[in-house]
Parts: sequence; C-alpha cells; structure tokens
Amino acid sequence: MDLSTTIAGVRFPSCFMNASGALCVTREELLALGRSCAGAIVTKSMTVEPRDGNSTPRYYGFSGGSINSMGLPNLGYRAYAELIPELKRLGKPVIASVAGLCEDDFPTIAAMIDAAKPDLIEVNLSCPNIPGKPQIGYDAEASERLLKRVRKVITVPMGVKLPPYFDPAHHSAMGAVISRCGVDFLNLINSVGNGLVVDPEREVVVIKPKGGFGGLGGSIIKPVALANVRAFWKIFEGRMPIIGTGGVVNGVDAFEHLLCGASAVQIGTVLVEEGLGVFRRLETELTEQLDKKGYKKLEDCRGKLKEL
Repeated sequence: MDLSTTIAGVRFPSCFMNASGALCVTREELLALGRSCAGAIVTKSMTVEPRDGNSTPRYYGFSGGSINSMGLPNLGYRAYAELIPELKRLGKPVIASVAGLCEDDFPTIAAMIDAAKPDLIEVNLSCPNIPGKPQIGYDAEASERLLKRVRKVITVPMGVKLPPYFDPAHHSAMGAVISRCGVDFLNLINSVGNGLVVDPEREVVVIKPKGGFGGLGGSIIKPVALANVRAFWKIFEGRMPIIGTGGVVNGVDAFEHLLCGASAVQIGTVLVEEGLGVFRRLETELTEQLDKKGYKKLEDCRGKLKEL
C-alpha cells in the first residue's frame, strides 16, 4: 500500500518519521535515519551554540511511556546548516527543527538554516526541559511576535511544533495566532511537560535534572496528542497539514492520528526503545489496519473520525 503523504507541497515517501530529539542529534544518527525506512529526516531542535544538555540520567522508559529532561543537547545551528545538503542527497525530505534559548535566537538560526535549504523548517515553541525557561507556546502574544519575525527570513515551508494544550480556549487563541503568521503546517504535540516518575522500590526519582521533573512521552500521552490534533484539524477545517506526534507505538495508534486529522506521524519513545527497525514494523501494521478497514490510501481516512 502507498503510505506516502504530502505536507505543504512536499512529498514524503512514508507517513512515519522520527520526532525531533529521537536519534537525531549527531551526523551519524541523521545519516542512519536517511538510510532507514523513515519518511523524512528530522533534525534535533537546534540552538545557537552547541549544547551537551542536562546531566544524566535524563531519559527513562517505563511501562506506558517515557520521561526525559534532555536539555536540548545539539551540535549548534552552524553544524546542522553544513549537514543539510549532505542529508538531502539521501533522497527524502529534511525537516530542520529550530529552537532557541531566547526569542532573539530564533531569527538568527532560522536565517542560516533557511539558506541551507532544508525541505521544511519546524519552529519549536515547546521545549519543556530547559530549567528556568518557560515554553513560548503557552504565551500567545510572544508566540505571534516570534513567528512573524522568523516568517520574514524563512522561504521554505514553515511549521510550528506546539506544546499540549488542555483547554479549548487555548486551542482557539493559538489557532488565531497561527492563522495570522503564515504557518504552513503544525506538529502536535511535544512532550507533556513536568511529569514525575517515581521508583517506589528505591524511593527515588528516575531522572536527575529538575528534581526528577521531565517531559512525558509514549502511550501515556496519546489521548492528549489525539485531542490536540483533532482540535486544530477542526479549527482549520482540514486545510492545515498536521503531523501527529505522541503515543504512536503501533499501527493502530498511527491510524487513530490519521482519523483525527494528521497527514503524517512522528515517533519518539518507541524509536528510542526499539531502534530504526521500528519504521518497517509500523508501516506493516498500518498497512494491515488500512486493509482491514477497507481504505486504499491515507487520504481516505484522514479526519474521518465520527462523533456520537
């Protein structure tokens, strides 16, 4: 079955790709993604200067998901700008994920990355794991100001990676911001911030940074991810391409994201836990699910979730 998809005019050979942060920091990891069955190469969210990230242990997988407080380890935007042409030669779309430690960082990074001509740029407004730094995506006014600044220097399709929202008023407010800022696609959602996982045997937290607080991923956050995909699908009446991220562990999970309105899905926790072979497994399982339901292609089920 053809599992290709198109987002903002860019064709992806498969609807499955890595989430920024999962096996995508180094040149070797990015090249390996390019040689895998992934439908795209998504870079780590990048900052101005290289970062080692937070102290370890900073990732922990548990039954139902994962918790992490990575602290944006990355090579710095100059290194990724140099890598992008090499990654593009691997024959699949490159999505460059742009972050920053302050608002002024974003236009600086975006301008150089745009010059390297990735296929798409994702502006990450939702990194939840920098101590002392709030998520820009929870401030509608700051988000709008930043997006309008980066839009001026980005010539390729521009998307926004958003944090999870838990109230329809927040969906509406951010939907209005997005509609005014020339956004071409959405990535929903980043990890659910400030979770806490406890080891009851050792009576200790499981990760070191921030007293054990970190972003949740994996199956445990799927209902939140699906809700955000569906909310923004409805706000934009199906016209805004959405990448669904959160809780995709098997093909049925991906099918649920498609039903809610996603055009593609990204995987984080299961990629870290299982490795690059997970892409082939997910493709097989999604194909089986679509065949079982009688769908011939992804578009046939996208956004078709029924309400009672």
